[in-house]
This record gives sequence, structure tokens and C-alpha cells, in this order.
Amino acid sequence: MLEPKEQYEKRKMYYARRLENQNQMINQLSNVRLVTFLAGCALAVFFYMTQRSSLGWGTVILTAVSFAGLVLWHQKLRTRQKYMRALYENYDQASKRLAGEWKSFADYGEDFKDNAHPYSEDLDLFGFGSLFQWINVAKTFRGRAKLKEALTEPPEGIGMILKKQAAIKELARNLAWRQRFLAEARLTEQPLKSPELIIEWAKTYDPTYLRVGVLIFARALPIITSAFLLCYLLTARVSFWFPLTGLVIQTSILFVGKQRGKVLNAVYTYKDSIKIYEKMLERFEKRIFQADYLQTLKKGLYNRDGKTAFEQIRKLSGLAELIANRGNAMFLVINILTLWDMQCMIALESWKEKSGHFLGCWVETLAELEALSSLAIIHSDHPSWEMPVISGENRDIRVVKMGHPLLREPVYNDLSMTEASGILLITGSNMSGKSTLLRTMGINLVLAYAGAPVCAQRFSCSMLRIYTCMRVSDNLGENISSFYAELLRIKGIVSASKTEEKIFFLLDEIFKGTNSQDRHAGARVLIRQLSKVGALGMVSTHDLELGDLERESDRRIRNYHFREYYKNDQIQFDYKLRPGISTTRNAMYLIKMAGIEVDQIF
Repeated sequence: MLEPKEQYEKRKMYYARRLENQNQMINQLSNVRLVTFLAGCALAVFFYMTQRSSLGWGTVILTAVSFAGLVLWHQKLRTRQKYMRALYENYDQASKRLAGEWKSFADYGEDFKDNAHPYSEDLDLFGFGSLFQWINVAKTFRGRAKLKEALTEPPEGIGMILKKQAAIKELARNLAWRQRFLAEARLTEQPLKSPELIIEWAKTYDPTYLRVGVLIFARALPIITSAFLLCYLLTARVSFWFPLTGLVIQTSILFVGKQRGKVLNAVYTYKDSIKIYEKMLERFEKRIFQADYLQTLKKGLYNRDGKTAFEQIRKLSGLAELIANRGNAMFLVINILTLWDMQCMIALESWKEKSGHFLGCWVETLAELEALSSLAIIHSDHPSWEMPVISGENRDIRVVKMGHPLLREPVYNDLSMTEASGILLITGSNMSGKSTLLRTMGINLVLAYAGAPVCAQRFSCSMLRIYTCMRVSDNLGENISSFYAELLRIKGIVSASKTEEKIFFLLDEIFKGTNSQDRHAGARVLIRQLSKVGALGMVSTHDLELGDLERESDRRIRNYHFREYYKNDQIQFDYKLRPGISTTRNAMYLIKMAGIEVDQIF
């Protein structure tokens, strides 16, 4: 079996060749179309000038039919070319991701950044260089939001996580299908809008248009009016008042209902999104999956009458295309003659009655598939990463050779936290890796609860609520200092530890906004309190005096540290976690490196 990098490059080159062939065919067809048009015109003129009008008209008709056929063929090739380009871009993006070039991806979820969330800001879930930027392949509005929810709102039960794990594994194995499914969402020129309005529109239908009397009237009146009009034009037996009266009535009907126009315009606005939903649903419904969760998602893709979702969305897409021409001034005559708007409204209300209440569910299913496909990238790109074991019993975390998933060459460390020894106090000098270790633990827990693999050789954990206090800054808009903002975060952690059975916290250099004496005292009290309620967590600090907590707590709090060494008068770090309190410092060395003469300070 090919390695992920080889698979991506091979398929990328395949679609590059397909694109080149498509371009050649389109160029050749454009030339044929031009030749057909010019030759047809020349022949028609020739036959007209030689007074062979029957041949001339035959040539005109043949040329028009041939030209129309070539135009349709050309459009089909263009659509195919667009799809080939989307597949090429998918594999190109996959290659870049594996090569560590994912920070060039345009969508990094900046709109999902939330300073009030318990951990997303501190763990780099959104924003430039984030977890979202690394894995996201969702293109629909709800697909992006669903991935955000997977990273920030873990399921309540272990059962759902296990189901998602199996689904992610299966999607990871089905690379070709996954890329085709995701390519469908790339075919739109504009970003897909929020489906909220059309989902609400679909839920409420107007039964007036489905009454028997209205149906008979809307169908019969255009036929009667057209019959009178034909009789008036072809014979002298019918007065012009008959067709005129019918046309006046039909025109009045069309221009009286303003609400009708709003409904039709709403459907037309979403026609691109509807088309994308149709293609994505068709891809999913026609594929056979083994994972229970994927099968469950498929079971919800039916309407009231048991018709498949993609067929119903296709019908809605067809209605949207019929509505598309109503803005054309030339179409006004057809609209009046056929009561076109009324016919469209009847068809739409009939569709809403049968399928409208299911549209939201179908859109959510696609969103869930996009989110799962994004998470499946991790397993596809890193098959050696561990699928975590989730336990619902004791509070514990046990990891072997865990690294940060966003780092190209992470350093791996082992960790163990249990109810008997649930808090790790991490000391070490500047830049030694304390904060990175905390984020490594946090982001791997996020992935574990989302059902994805983690960057570790072995990883087991219980269900825990994650809270962090790491990056805290002033909020000038709300007149909040960084120290007070930090207190608010810590207050949330303390409150959660009192009300929730299982929490996991990450504290990085707490109370740094105050003097050293108060910082030391506050940190000591906080860590003791969290230890007493049985919370699990990690605390990084420069305050070596806090190391006494290990002895005072009978090792419920344990000391670990990072250290540095010097080689060729240069500071070096190995980022390996070791038991005990740090014994090295590098602040003065770093100050010297900044050009400050340390001897002059004292």
C-alpha cells in the first residue's frame, strides 16, 4: 500500500493530466463550434443567393440544431473540467498539509475565535496556525460550524465518541470517495450561505395553493385563455374581449401577490447551495458504509413518503432553475400566459408539504459528514497515531510518547495522572517547553473527545471537562485588566470543580499580574483547593518554592521539570519531561543575549 504522500502525489498528477485533456477538448470544441456557425451561415447565404430557399432554410435549421448541441456539449465539458479542478485542488491541499505547508490555507476559522470559551483560545483551536486551519476541509456553512462544534462541544457520552471513531476510521480508508464528496462543495463560485433562512422557509408551507379549487383554477385558466387567444387569431368567430379578459385576470393574479415573489426569490437565492446539497447527498446515499454511525446518518435521508433525500433536493433544484428566468423581461409574456409563478408556487408548496420538515436534518447530515471527513484526515495522514481509549469510570489520563499534533517534528513525552496523583506541577527555565506541554495535553484531549486519533503511541483518558487559563490579556473595551481577566478564568475553573465531578485544568504561570509574594501565596492556595476536590490538571510555573506541595499533599501533587544544557556556549533544550523540581535557570543568560550588561545591574 502506498504511503499517504505517494497517494496524494499520484492522484494529483492523474487529475492534472485529466485537466490538461479537458482543456484540449474544450479548445477543440470551441473551434468546431465556430466553424459550424460560419459554415452554416455561408451555406445559408449561398442557397439564398442561388434562390434555393428550401435548402437555405434547411441549412439554417440544421446549423441552429448543431450549434445548440455543441453549446450543450461545451457546457458539459466545462462542468466536468470544474469538477476535475476541484479534485486536483483537494489532492494538492492534502499534499501541502502533509508537507507542513498547511498554514497557507485561507480558512483558519477566525470567525470561531471566542475568548469566553473554556479552552479554545488557549489551545489554538481557531485562528492562524490553528487546529482548524490544519484539518478543515468543510466548505458548506454548516459543515464548518459542525467541525467547530466537534472541537469545542464534546459529546456527553462515551458511546457517541466510539461511534465517531469507527466512522472516522472508515472515512479515512475511503480516500477517493471522500475527495469526490468534498469536491462537490468546491463547485460553487461564492461561499455557501447560512441555510437557516431556507430551512425555516421549508418548514412552513401555505396550504392555500394545494386546495383542489386553486389547483383546478391555476391549471385551467391559462388553457382557457390560450384557447380563446388562438381562436381569436385563427378565426373571426371569437371576440378579442374573451382572451383580453383572461389575460387581465391572469396579470392581476400575478401582480397582486407580493409575498409570492419573496418566496420565489428566496428559493432562487439558494439555488447554488441547493445544487451542492443535491450532489453531496447523492454521493453519500449511493455509497455503502459499514460504520454504525454512518448507517444511522443514512437512515435519516428520506422524506415523508420514503423518497430519498437527494431525489427530493434534485426536485427542489429543478424548481429553483424554473424560477431563475422570472426576472427576465422577455419572460413576462410567458409568465402571464401560463401563470408561471402560480405553477411554481404550487410545486414548491407541494414539495414543502412532503419534504420541507426534513431539509434541516439533511443539511445537518452533510455538515456532520464534512466534519467527520476533516477529522478523518488525521487518521489518513498519520495512520500510526493512536485511536484513544475513553473510559467512563475513574478520573485518569495515561499517555505514552505523546507529542503536539501541529508540530512538524514534535518531542514525545510520557504522562500519567490518576485520582491518587492528579496534579502535575511543571517547572523549568524560559523556553524549555512548559507551555507547549500543557497545550500538547489539551489539544490531544480535544481530538480524543472529537473521535479522532491523537499524536501518541498510547493514549487513554476518562471523560473530563477541559478548562484552561493560559493566554490572558487586557480587555480595554470592557475595562478589564489582564490580572482581573485571569481571576475570572480561575473563578470559572474553581466553580466548575465544585459543581462537576470530573474536570481537567491547565494553568500556565498563574497570577503573573501581581507581585511575587501574592503570586506564590495565591498559586499555593489554588492548587491545594483543586487537589482537595480531586480535579486533574497541570500547572506550569517558575516558582520553585511550590515544589513543596508534593510533600505536603502526600504526592497528590507531583513535580516534573524541563531542563536546558549548554553546547559551544549556546543554550540547548531537549524538551524531555523529567520527575522532580527544576535545578537550572537561564534568565541571566537570555538577558545577556539581549545585549544587556548583567554586571552593571548589581
